Amino acid sequence: MLLACAIWGLMAPLGKDAMSNGVGGLEMVTFRVCGGALCFWLASLFVKNEEVKPKDMLKFFFAAMLGIVFNQCCYTIGLSITSPVNASIMTTVMPIITMVLAAIFLREPVTSKKVTGVFLGAIGAFVLITSSSRGGASNEGRLAGDLLCLAAQLCFAVYLTIFKHLIARYTVITCMKWMITYAAIVILPFSYGRMASLPWTELTIATWLETAFVVVGGTFLAYIFMMTGQKELRPTVVSMYNYVQPIVACAVSVATGLGVFGLWQSVAIVLVFTGVYLVTQSKSRRDLKIEQRR
Repeated sequence: MLLACAIWGLMAPLGKDAMSNGVGGLEMVTFRVCGGALCFWLASLFVKNEEVKPKDMLKFFFAAMLGIVFNQCCYTIGLSITSPVNASIMTTVMPIITMVLAAIFLREPVTSKKVTGVFLGAIGAFVLITSSSRGGASNEGRLAGDLLCLAAQLCFAVYLTIFKHLIARYTVITCMKWMITYAAIVILPFSYGRMASLPWTELTIATWLETAFVVVGGTFLAYIFMMTGQKELRPTVVSMYNYVQPIVACAVSVATGLGVFGLWQSVAIVLVFTGVYLVTQSKSRRDLKIEQRR
């Protein structure tokens, strides 16, 4: 999860730059799902083939709609019309939503340690994002973009909660091969016209490299890492690693001279990792059952 969110943290500024230089939001989503589908089908040639039950194939479709189609469309299109800062702020709500949904659907306990960890992480991420941004028009966002990024977090939180047991039954390659194929089938009819009119020859090498990173890194590798983590960790713990993304974005801005690292950034990072630690150490439903038996 740490690796996945680190890659996604890099993807926000790189993807935003590509979408500012000729690649639209819907086109970027199409590159992600089609390129990702190609990568996962190629990867499936090197692993043992798994038979998927018909009822699970239907579940994979709905998982793809929430975890990929709605999530990626809302976030990528939202990022294209708002600022990376605002988009990052929207990611801080996902662990809170996931904690509530896990309590409702999976009956995961809402312990004081878990609540404290989630809100410490949210405060840390918010402080980091706001203290690392600089004023000016380039950092301004639009309400529509912010709401789309928020909707993306809601969709992903629901996906993490509802489909945890489905993901646990199959390998990562099998899960993603079918999910991202469904996503490509759903998105292509809506984006075909935009893709056909894309000025392919006018795109710079830098834009193509940034798009390639979004596809190979932000989709193929990051989803492998994320789904491996999803198999082993509780939904709330998985979502807590979302707070790593603004840390990576801050580090990139400092490394490129676009930001500074000071006291507030240090405090924010301590808050984020303290929050993640508290949530990972909080008791699960299984832990409480074992204690009751004793």
